[in-house]
Amino acid sequence: MIMDVETKDCTAVTDAELAEMADICAAGPNPFSVGLLSKQTEEWVLSTTVRENGKLRGFAFSTLERIGGTPCVLVALASVARTSRRSAVLRQLVDAQLHRALMAFPDEDVLVGTQFDNPGGFEAFKPLVDIVPRPSHKVSGEERAWGRRLAKRFGIGVNSYRDRDFQVVGDESQGCLLDYEPLKSEAIDAEVVALFEHIDRLNGDTMVAFGWIVAEDLLKYA
Repeated sequence: MIMDVETKDCTAVTDAELAEMADICAAGPNPFSVGLLSKQTEEWVLSTTVRENGKLRGFAFSTLERIGGTPCVLVALASVARTSRRSAVLRQLVDAQLHRALMAFPDEDVLVGTQFDNPGGFEAFKPLVDIVPRPSHKVSGEERAWGRRLAKRFGIGVNSYRDRDFQVVGDESQGCLLDYEPLKSEAIDAEVVALFEHIDRLNGDTMVAFGWIVAEDLLKYA
């Protein structure tokens, strides 16, 4: 089945579309409310949707901007419906973000950042390199600084963010994150799973994560 992908300004998102977004994640671990989704249209720039036979299967709110001169793709909130084709939907969402990045930042390496609450979310980072955090990697001071920059940009309070393990300590409210779980979670590397040992989803904990796509690889998304 063909998937239709559309990216538009957040100002053009309708109330009906927001309700549709809320519906596809209502039964999952991150039931984003219409109110929370509406807030994203005020705080971010782009809305991307993936539809299959006219039915919404995934969406993302994001922005392209420079942080300290570095080109970035920031995915603030996203969700993929738990269907058998969820992996393909996630790939379409990611491809759309990287295509926009190529248009905005040609010939540059681009940082991609978001938040996860489970190890399956890292599937979104398959095209990226130098992912942080990652197993068996000693995090540098500059990487910790990037974590703090992203946490600040995502509106996370200083007292809620632990920069040594990139963890956001929740307050039992719904966090904003990339909501995705693979069809076969048992296939996830045990070391990646271990990164989330102290993430309490019920408390609203998340992990700030990022990686890079180099300019040569970004050309694939033209």
